[in-house]
Amino acid sequence: MESFIIWYLTLILFAVIFIPYYLKFRRSQKENRERKKEAQLLGIDKPISQFPFINQTSCIGCGSCVLACPEGDVLGIVYGKATVINGLRCIGHALCEIACPVGALKVGLGNIRERDDIPLMDEFNQTNISGLFIAGELGGISLIRNAIEQGKMVIQKIAAQRTEAGSDDTYDLIIVGAGPAGMSAALSAQQNNLRYRIFDQQEMGGTILKYPRQKLVMTQPVEIPLHGLLKKKELEKEELLEIWKNIIEKNKILIDTGIYVSSVHKQNGTFKVVTTQGEYESKNVVLAMGRRGTPRKLDIPGENTSKVLYQLIDAQSYHNKNILVVGGGDSAVEAAVGLARQKGNKVTISYRKEKFFRIKKKNEERILEMISSGKITPLFNSNPTEIKDHSVILIRGEQKIEIKNDFVFIFAGGIPPFQMLKDMGIKFGGESKTAVIKG
Repeated sequence: MESFIIWYLTLILFAVIFIPYYLKFRRSQKENRERKKEAQLLGIDKPISQFPFINQTSCIGCGSCVLACPEGDVLGIVYGKATVINGLRCIGHALCEIACPVGALKVGLGNIRERDDIPLMDEFNQTNISGLFIAGELGGISLIRNAIEQGKMVIQKIAAQRTEAGSDDTYDLIIVGAGPAGMSAALSAQQNNLRYRIFDQQEMGGTILKYPRQKLVMTQPVEIPLHGLLKKKELEKEELLEIWKNIIEKNKILIDTGIYVSSVHKQNGTFKVVTTQGEYESKNVVLAMGRRGTPRKLDIPGENTSKVLYQLIDAQSYHNKNILVVGGGDSAVEAAVGLARQKGNKVTISYRKEKFFRIKKKNEERILEMISSGKITPLFNSNPTEIKDHSVILIRGEQKIEIKNDFVFIFAGGIPPFQMLKDMGIKFGGESKTAVIKG
């Protein structure tokens, strides 16, 4: 009898613990399968830069990688194995890789020889053209930490292979782009006593400038040349820009802003860099201008008016305005949230799809909260067709909508500078199977 009671209690305890877990597991599996199927149909399971590559043979399906990802929705467990659900949300934190107890996951670019969007580079980020380097997200790897490290690495390579001093008219290197990668390169160049110039068509800060005010920027600890260790793991946009500003002022780094670089070509062993300010010669060139390129336009009537903008630098400059944000990516959502937090603004967001699906988890939570509270009005499945002085006309299905409007922010993506790179002679993965470096 006593033995029976023990077995009976054991079975009850097993049922209480196992059955809820099993049901939860099955429900999670079903949800992940549905999410995976939806992602494949939407085409968001594919990478645009770095990506988690999973060895299905080694994966034990513990879910550590899923829990470790700060973006959410990138990974899931399907049929007992980790799988990529929303590849577009991956921005390369690589915490999933660290969390995997069996080493079954690696974050990287994969086989770049099969990718038309990744320039071919050697281990020092030198392209197939000797002396022409790439640093930062232009090479496919995101994160501020990675940009800073690459900026340092390419300068170390340039300094190591430096020969005799050039003429007064020839620089050791020219840096294109003053984001984290470009500024890190400039600081490293100064540290190594290299003669350099740094150009940017906008202001110092690069992609960071496009973030709304007080946006959290994840940096992870990183060593900045001529400054030291940046210990904080999270910084607000203004805080990070202030740090960069102080470093630049302290070290007297001169950045030529408002200068557009139109072409780079190598002639007789030196590079000819053509800009809107003039032409320059340099032994080396570092391309650090990011992947966003020129903003993509809608090509609709009224788009060329002054009320239409393609980036938001300071949300606090807008109060008591009727504002339309066009787009459904992170930039659009961040701008809409930032503008909706300002006094008196009425913010509408127009997106051509039925829901947001390419945005980071934190952004999704924020905008859904704003929509629920009525601070942002969503117009899904809609497209603007005309921008007037005091209104905007949109089409939603067969319905024509006209809303009051003072400003329009368009975030329809950008035209990457890949053609410019190809014109320079840089090879991409999908074009060439070997990265033969030319002199």
